[in-house]
Amino acid sequence: MIAIIQRVTSCDVVIDKKPTSSINHGILVLLGIEKDDNLDDIKYISKKILKMRIFNDNQKNMNLSVQDVDGSIMIVSQFTLCANVKKGNRPSYIGAMPINEARNIYNSFVDYMTEKHSKIESGVFQADMEVKLVNDGPVTIPIRSRH
Repeated sequence: MIAIIQRVTSCDVVIDKKPTSSINHGILVLLGIEKDDNLDDIKYISKKILKMRIFNDNQKNMNLSVQDVDGSIMIVSQFTLCANVKKGNRPSYIGAMPINEARNIYNSFVDYMTEKHSKIESGVFQADMEVKLVNDGPVTIPIRSRH
């Protein structure tokens, strides 16, 4: 499982020109689901997201987590994170989990995060989405459950 987390001051998901979900101060999570990902990957990535100290304390040091600042989390599926670009110029997605299995893992991830944190929003799995965000910092951090 691959997650790109971005500290944001705002994030909106728009589908078919209609606002679908929105957050203010918090984290945008772009989530790529790879073959063989399972509950262990969900737990690992979730814990990292919730505990990652990327928010500023009173001394302007990144010492606080999204939970510490009572921030929101937007979760958006993004299979393109699983791209392999080692050969040629066209990305290969052979490492991505097949759609139906990935949908189940994605939904399980969102459910698990919702159990752990009260302010969760999400995009729509496999939808063509516009993700509008204001990256705060900028702070962008990749997290992998394996490798």
